Amino acid sequence: MSEELILSEIENNREEYIEFLKELIQTESVNPPGNEKNVALKIEKYLKHAEINCEVFPFGDNRANLMATLNDNFDGKNLLYNGHMDVVPPGSEEEWKYPPFSATVKRKRIYGRGATDMKGGLAAIVIALKILKRLDLELSGNLILNAVADEETGGFLGTKWLVENKLTTIKCDFVIVGEPTGLDPLGKASIVGEKARIEIKIVTNGISSHAAIPFAGKNAIYMMSEIIQNLDKLGEFLPKIKPPMSLSELKENVSIAFPSKEIFEKILSEQPLLQNIIEANTQFVSSLNMIKGGIKPNVIPDLCEAIMDFRLLPGQTTEMILGALRKVINSLGYEIKNEPTGKPEDIFVYLEVFKDAKASYWKDWRKSKELKHFSSIVEKIYKKKPIPFFFPAGADASHYRNSGYCASTILFGPGLATTSHAVNEYIEIQDYIKAIKVFTLFAYSFLKKH
Repeated sequence: MSEELILSEIENNREEYIEFLKELIQTESVNPPGNEKNVALKIEKYLKHAEINCEVFPFGDNRANLMATLNDNFDGKNLLYNGHMDVVPPGSEEEWKYPPFSATVKRKRIYGRGATDMKGGLAAIVIALKILKRLDLELSGNLILNAVADEETGGFLGTKWLVENKLTTIKCDFVIVGEPTGLDPLGKASIVGEKARIEIKIVTNGISSHAAIPFAGKNAIYMMSEIIQNLDKLGEFLPKIKPPMSLSELKENVSIAFPSKEIFEKILSEQPLLQNIIEANTQFVSSLNMIKGGIKPNVIPDLCEAIMDFRLLPGQTTEMILGALRKVINSLGYEIKNEPTGKPEDIFVYLEVFKDAKASYWKDWRKSKELKHFSSIVEKIYKKKPIPFFFPAGADASHYRNSGYCASTILFGPGLATTSHAVNEYIEIQDYIKAIKVFTLFAYSFLKKH
């Protein structure tokens, strides 16, 4: 009976929930610089109107985290929902169909920066908390909301801060991070692990000279070119690490979204994007994405800089990558220095780690009764089983898992992952409403008295 009451409550208040999401999208929280406090105050107002315990933790220049709870009792089972308030910059606004912060509704979609990543998921988990409070259902546990800053730049000032400062005395049994996990046309995924992401700057230091006498100098751009041409050898110097899900298991998981394995294999053979995602989840990948060098057309450059993006499997470390890079560079005859500067006649390479986020994986997800039950609720609402999957990018789930706070953490939320950070980002309204249903029904089921 309570499930029907929840579903009826959601359907009867659709317009309120749509307006709340539109308001969050219209609230500026671009990171950098952040401005997440703008969103936190909107959420605080929405929840306090429903008489929900809510606290905002401001920091920096107009930044904040927010924590809200269904009640004051943490002695029973505790379920935590996480959503980030910051969004990436919109880029060139001229490329958008509609202004990126207008939250324009067209053809059953809401367009805007952050609609998918992840104000849709954030709004849905906030609303789930409000519904449970409004209906005053008989529950024995607590629902905790973490609305966080800084996810788009690592989560250290957001989720990590809350884990280390506000959750230390609260045991948590299950965590859902409401990131978009739609894999069109496959349906939804339940993400049980994410790759690490590190950025390493490579600096080649040569010797400048007049371009009329190029052999009097050492061209730093040529040095970088030589390194780039040998980057495919990195794998030879890395320890062999088994992926958390084998290629065959990933295919098996994805195939549940199709009527038969034969149909899946046919679709897979015709879909390069799907092939690439599955392949990326089974191996270490790297990409050199930024490069600059030279000061003038007639001067041999003595400096060239490049930044590489690495995505690591669980078990692979930053030190492993640095070690492999050093071996590749040393094999070319170049010295690697620990400092970025030297004498004018020095020829060397310098490496600097810019970002260092660790991989994260819930090893015991296959045995989890809670995850099976969650999947059954998703299937009931979305009419498709969610796919257990591994995320080729990073997310805040790592701060819950890697800290030892709660290993049983998943990503699940409304929106298509492919629209995140893209021009004309949007969310399907029906997907958003379904996510509210999933989050509310699961929280009720997880926390109700038995």
